[in-house]
Amino acid sequence: MGTHVIKMPDIGEGIAQVELVEWFVKIGDTITEDQVVADVMTDKATVEIPSPVSGKVLALGGEPGEVMAVGSELIRIEVEGSGNHVDTPQAKLVEPAGAVEAASAVQLPAASAAVGAVQPQGASAMADAVQSEGAPAAVGAGGRYTGCAASVAHRQADEKPLASPAVRKRALDAGIELRYVQGSGPAGRILHEDLDSFMSRPNTRVGQAPGGYDRRTDSEQIPVIGLRRKIAQRMQDAKRRVAHFSYVEEIDVTALEALRLHLNKQWSESRGKLTLLPLLVRAMVVALRDFPQINATYDDEAQVITRHGAVHVGIATQGDNGLMVPVLRHAEAGSLWDNASEITRLAHAARNNKATREEMSGSTITLTSLGALGGIASTPVVNTPEVAIVGVNRMVDRPVVIDGQIVVRKMMNLSSSFDHRVVDGMDAALFIQAVRGLLEQPACLFVE
Repeated sequence: MGTHVIKMPDIGEGIAQVELVEWFVKIGDTITEDQVVADVMTDKATVEIPSPVSGKVLALGGEPGEVMAVGSELIRIEVEGSGNHVDTPQAKLVEPAGAVEAASAVQLPAASAAVGAVQPQGASAMADAVQSEGAPAAVGAGGRYTGCAASVAHRQADEKPLASPAVRKRALDAGIELRYVQGSGPAGRILHEDLDSFMSRPNTRVGQAPGGYDRRTDSEQIPVIGLRRKIAQRMQDAKRRVAHFSYVEEIDVTALEALRLHLNKQWSESRGKLTLLPLLVRAMVVALRDFPQINATYDDEAQVITRHGAVHVGIATQGDNGLMVPVLRHAEAGSLWDNASEITRLAHAARNNKATREEMSGSTITLTSLGALGGIASTPVVNTPEVAIVGVNRMVDRPVVIDGQIVVRKMMNLSSSFDHRVVDGMDAALFIQAVRGLLEQPACLFVE
């Protein structure tokens, strides 16, 4: 038997380090060739790391949230044959035969610790977990749970369980204290399946759901890692470097909505349904022909503005883990249904962490919408290095005055932000007014 070491690969684009987001294996697991072992995150996308070999996991090179250098050891696997790594006595990973395999594997040193990195749960805390039906608690190196403990775990009061925001919200709605739920995911992360198992067991300890007048003394610390860290960094950088200004305009979309409904009635079965987004994209594409300074990126270090002929629209997409911006490429060349189909595909890929780096980069202007939650007005943050972002607020029926008569119209606000270092206020206003004219007279969207 030999040892095969998988090192953090060079993902390209000059990236020197990446963040370890999630493990899909644990120490002692038997894995197969091409099985995904971990997710890592660059500045632009989440990337899956597959195993090139089959074997048994001996050690993991870091914890979720750690920033690891390209070329550092990610995982060690016991394989048939000689492998690609020769162990030295000092680097011995597995105790002699007879020892508990999972507990004897040694955790590799972290390549580069990051502020806010998740610390492994202590073995003693896991060993104190309440047992059920005689099931033993199995703890791997660094206190990793190996999946054999009971589904009810009593953590220490200050020990924060790992779980996604969706799992936390579901537990809160059900009145379940997550510290009593045993996680089966990587590093003990609590999954939806763990909640299902917990709720199906009789006599499990469930916390009281917070009431309107209940006094609460609990608190929760959430490490800022993965996508949430990238969002925080990009938003902070954008607000620090960009001279933001916002412009809000009210638009009568009665005719636009009537056109959308008519097109869906006529073509939805053969071409798919249209939302407002592809119509908004079309309006932006047409208006940008007269305002090329809006469809631009600004390299403020090199002091160079690049105006783009192609319109690559970033579509702000909200997922369980945070905000992502997949890119609708060459929107100027796509039909309404082409762009609608691609927007749907990109949003699905982004929400499921399947979008590629190419699909998450290269936008020249961004469109953001909160749909029915869009509010009356907003001040979206420019997605650097772009210089403009168009924000869509909700559509509502509102009384307006037309030719001296009060009538009910479908109204919607556009709340857009611009980089004042590149875009003058008048140009921004004229651009939005051009978009408004196209949306209020939608036939003009298709007049060349």
